[in-house]
Amino acid sequence: MKKMFAKKKQKAFLYLIDELEYTQKEAQRLIAKGRLFIDGIAMTRTAGEIEGAFEFIYFEPITKGLEATFITDEFVVFDKPSGVLVHPQNRNTAYSLIDELKYQFGRHANIAHRIDQETSGLVLCARNKDSERDIKMMFEEREMKKKYLALVHGKFEKELTVDEPLLREEDESAIVRMVVKVDARGKSSQTSFKPIKYYEKLDMTIIECKPHTGRQHQIRVHLFHVKHPIVGDPIYGQGEKDIIRFLDKELTKEDRISMGGASRLLLHASELEFELYKKSYIVKSKEEFKNICIQSLHVNNFSDFV
Repeated sequence: MKKMFAKKKQKAFLYLIDELEYTQKEAQRLIAKGRLFIDGIAMTRTAGEIEGAFEFIYFEPITKGLEATFITDEFVVFDKPSGVLVHPQNRNTAYSLIDELKYQFGRHANIAHRIDQETSGLVLCARNKDSERDIKMMFEEREMKKKYLALVHGKFEKELTVDEPLLREEDESAIVRMVVKVDARGKSSQTSFKPIKYYEKLDMTIIECKPHTGRQHQIRVHLFHVKHPIVGDPIYGQGEKDIIRFLDKELTKEDRISMGGASRLLLHASELEFELYKKSYIVKSKEEFKNICIQSLHVNNFSDFV
């Protein structure tokens, strides 16, 4: 909430347009939501007037210096670190990728798709409303080709396409709402997997993952289904008590390593391939996945990762 001051009596939405560069529609929508307060009382009339001191709740982005991987006039791509949210969960979220995007590229820039907080890698962001609409349509039409890299438990011996429906069913349990499962009642979901390198001492395999649909937790659930859970996954393959501890943010780095073999989920969005405005793009992550794995595994495993 920010303290503001109007020197003369005027329509509140006109003040917000002049001072914060909102459109009329945006300003009136925020007023209607009760974001503007006079003497502690929310104004909800979109044609209401202000004069003197008042308070206004609005998003003010911050930066932590995360540099974009790829920049054009229409879009930008960030290499999101694991642990960073794409969007804030609530007002208590101190920082998310949307902060970095809007701080660097302006208020009209917006994120075009999501990856999990635990997943690292490429996130495509639009720089204006027109490109946002067109990029989101590209995702809806499945014209975006995505590649991920994952480190999984066990020896993944051959290429495989998993075609199993996924269901996220509402339930009284917070865990059930969080966890997606293979279920005949679910939505059609397909993911292709290809082994890259097996590490015998660790009994782990780096694999390439290509999702053909965009379901929540799709890669994680499909790999768990074929008995190759992702190293460091705090949910799929874990017991109920540990899942609750993870959701309640009670797990230490050592707990994570003991539970799932790594201090983070070892899943990385490594490549985006698409066509936009008659130009073809292949954007690759600049992060070396093997180094990500080494940094996240137990220190005693470093020499085994060769």
